[in-house]
Amino acid sequence: MQSIQSVFDTLWDAYAQTNPKVIEIRKLLMQTSHSSDPLDDTLGSSSMITNDHIALRTLRHERFGIDQLSAPFKALGYEVSGHYQFQAKKLDAIHLECKSEPKAPKVFISELLLEELSGETQSLLRYALIERCAPTINDAPLLAASGRHWGVPRYDTYERLLEESEYAAWFYVFGFIPNHFTVRVNDLSQFEHISELNAFLEGQGYQLNSSGGKIKGSPELLLEQSSTLADTSEVAFVEGKYQVPSVFYEFAQRYSMPNGVEFSGFVEGNADKIFESTNRR
Repeated sequence: MQSIQSVFDTLWDAYAQTNPKVIEIRKLLMQTSHSSDPLDDTLGSSSMITNDHIALRTLRHERFGIDQLSAPFKALGYEVSGHYQFQAKKLDAIHLECKSEPKAPKVFISELLLEELSGETQSLLRYALIERCAPTINDAPLLAASGRHWGVPRYDTYERLLEESEYAAWFYVFGFIPNHFTVRVNDLSQFEHISELNAFLEGQGYQLNSSGGKIKGSPELLLEQSSTLADTSEVAFVEGKYQVPSVFYEFAQRYSMPNGVEFSGFVEGNADKIFESTNRR
């Protein structure tokens, strides 16, 4: 069985290949922390770049819904620790934690509720994804890092999906890869607060998601989050190559509850705005 480390290394590779700028950001943070560790941000190490969580997207479907995406993590000892709903975006989500490895990254998995979309969009998704999906999808060693299983996308389909659901359009183009990794700000020795990190990143020319404010949440909510805007990636569509928003980097600062235990969950209001980091602009 794969180790937690190897699974997250595989996920990072799929994520970073989609948008190499996330590698630039991590190297930049490692340089400012005077680290010599080249890559290890998964279980928390001397690198001081700890991965708080990753996020995965999917459709509610018996072949590749939340249950299928979460299965490999459960096999590694992860347990479901929270449930979330995003009614406006027609999404349900869970997050998982590994109790036996407290430093292991959390996993946030959301799924689009196909039955709540318009009839036209449902038909489009059923044809574009489900009917064209390769029968070998469940043979993928790690579904969450296996990419797209329904062939070359059509740009006109992407455009039509965007009209109702950015989430659906993104998933249609990129499939099963992490939507984002998340730096745990608490472990960045050079920044005391997420606002300092945001200012540093903007000073380096990176654009932040300002939907709902550059910092989503508050100490009172026990979680503050920010994120870059997803950079565009060149994607080969049937009609030709187009630039579309891909993946992004998130940053999270956690606070302790009254009992002294650090809050390990998620805040729906924060996450709702983080989703918009991949919006086309």
